[in-house]
Order: sequence, then structure tokens, then C-alpha cells
Amino acid sequence: MKEDSRSINIRAIQHYMYCPRRFALLEVNDDWAENSYVVKANLLHENVHDGEHEYAFRDKIVKNSVVLFNDEYDIFGIADSIEFVRDPCGVLIPKLEGKFRVRIVEYKPKPPKDCDYHESDAIQVFAQKICVDSIWDCNCEAFLYYGEKRRRVLLPFSDPEVIDKYSSLLKSYLEAMRIVLKEGDIPTRRKSQRCAGCSLSDLCFPKSLRYNVRQKICEIAGGEH
Repeated sequence: MKEDSRSINIRAIQHYMYCPRRFALLEVNDDWAENSYVVKANLLHENVHDGEHEYAFRDKIVKNSVVLFNDEYDIFGIADSIEFVRDPCGVLIPKLEGKFRVRIVEYKPKPPKDCDYHESDAIQVFAQKICVDSIWDCNCEAFLYYGEKRRRVLLPFSDPEVIDKYSSLLKSYLEAMRIVLKEGDIPTRRKSQRCAGCSLSDLCFPKSLRYNVRQKICEIAGGEH
């Protein structure tokens, strides 16, 4: 690890993609707030991580809340679900008998309206894939499961051009994120930024109270009405 490097939690990549200012408020200021979108996502993940979805069949073993890391990229995180599918052409997995194909399944609440998956979701799962491939010396498949539609979406990570694209994007984001963490400054809001769904909007841009003459008079008079 380089001296000026800092480990990045994979989940933070989406925060930076959505808004560098939000990322800095979370990671530099340690700010936090929830809204309906955050609560809905948390409930979905709690349901996945409660252990009831882990199972072992003859042809497949499913593990939830799997800790991931990659030293080259200096990233870490937790995968919602990793599936080990028995396959004689697969890879040997320590502590599991036989050979397996490996699958990532990441759970998200709501899919986009005009395409199969959100770009930010795909980059998060690509970062997980880098970890999984390194840990188990495999070329894993990667899926997004959107709870609202109750369906899986296979991500196109078997295409070399797609791999090159996401690898370049991921490295670019990680570099920019580390600059923010190193400098400790909160970026300004981007002009095109949409803040309506952000749980930190009130912390990011606190609303000032309107000037109230009656309140001021009462304060001067010692609170007498």
C-alpha cells in the first residue's frame, strides 16, 4: 500500500458518483441522516443479511454478508450474496468440496426506468468482482437483483471492452476520492446536482429560519409575552 493511499469502502463509491460533496460529508465530517430511500434500502439489505437466505443444495452453496478486499486497488466491502455453483470446469474453493462457478448477487431496491441497471450499481458490483476474482482466482459472474421488479440482471462483465471501461472508471473514481480524503475539504455543490432524494440535503444546505419580529422582541424582553 502506498503511504498516501487510503483504503476505500466499496459502498462509498456510489456516494461519490452521486455527489462528491455527499461523499465528503459522510467520510470527512462523519455526517449521517436517513430518509425513506435510505430506510427502504436498509430494510432490503437487512432481509438479505439476516442469515435465512444462506443455504446449501447439492448443486449450489449460497453465502451472505461475505467480506471482500483487494490489496491492489486498496478497497474492501461486504457482498450481499455470493453463490458457489458446482461445475467440473470451475475453480477449487477452500473449505468447500469440489469445483465451482462463482456468482455475485447484489441487492438494490429500484431499477432505472430507461435501462437495465444503474451505472453506479454496476461500478459497485464491478469493484466487488475485482475482489472476488482475486480472492478465489476466478472469473465470476455478476448480477444485480432489483427488489421492486424481483428479477436479476446479468452484468456484461464477460466483454473485454466493458471490463476496460469499468476498470478505467473505477481507478479514476478511487483516485478522486482519495484526493478528497487526503485534503479533507468539502467540495462545493455541482450546478447540475439533483438533491431531492439525498438524505443529507438538510445538513448540506441547512434552511435558515425566517426573521420573526415578535420572537426578537420576546428575546429582548426576557421571554415575556
